[in-house]
Amino acid sequence: MSTLPVCPACKSSYTYEDGTNYICPECAHEWPLVVTEEAVSVRVVRDAYGTELKDGDSVTVIKDLKVKGASSSVKVGTKVKNIRIVDGDHDIDCKIDGFGAMGLKSEFVKKA
Repeated sequence: MSTLPVCPACKSSYTYEDGTNYICPECAHEWPLVVTEEAVSVRVVRDAYGTELKDGDSVTVIKDLKVKGASSSVKVGTKVKNIRIVDGDHDIDCKIDGFGAMGLKSEFVKKA
């Protein structure tokens, strides 16, 4: 007994699962699997004060940050514009004037 759905285009019962889609071999129709909310996990990044950060926000550095390979550090109060939220050890990708592209941890910034 198959638990796969029939093809919505041609009503064939020979459908199969491929990655995130169902595929019908008879008419080549593809449609997405039904995705539950449990399967989709949205990562929420928050600043040092608990405010949610999103792509394009501006933040301010709240602690002097040493930069590997640089002779100076990012000072408290440095404003960073147009951040991008990423996965990994550092939550934020950005460009800082005088330093260039770098990654920051959200625990060292506050939303401006």
